[in-house]
Amino acid sequence: MTRFDVPEVDDFTRPYWDAAAQGRLLIRRCRADGCGKAHHYPREFCPRCWSADVVWEEASGRATLYTWSVVHMNDLPPFGARVPYVAAVVDLEEGPRMMSEVTGCSGSELRIGMRLQVAYRGDPEGALPVVPVFRPSVAARSR
Repeated sequence: MTRFDVPEVDDFTRPYWDAAAQGRLLIRRCRADGCGKAHHYPREFCPRCWSADVVWEEASGRATLYTWSVVHMNDLPPFGARVPYVAAVVDLEEGPRMMSEVTGCSGSELRIGMRLQVAYRGDPEGALPVVPVFRPSVAARSR
């Protein structure tokens, strides 16, 4: 049975998931002349110039909050056990926008432009991939 709540790890995305398990966030960067743009989600080509000269790069893990929604009801397992949770879109410092989750604070504490830092949610048994999530950075909490 295919699980829709678990990312598919294949040969192409394995470096991303392996890095996440080590506490590192990877993005892809185009090396074509005149482009050089970073992107996320991982693709084998640049979504801007279509070049196949794209490499993995470690991201800083710093981001700002672009938008969010607090999910109070979700009937799909395992999400129902996690409600309420914050589904979010964050702008990575390197440029790409990424869908994720914000943890470690309530929805009422969130503000557009809030500084965030990557964190990781793992499976206690280690059977599922470690997933990057975001939490408020220390600078955001001290304001």
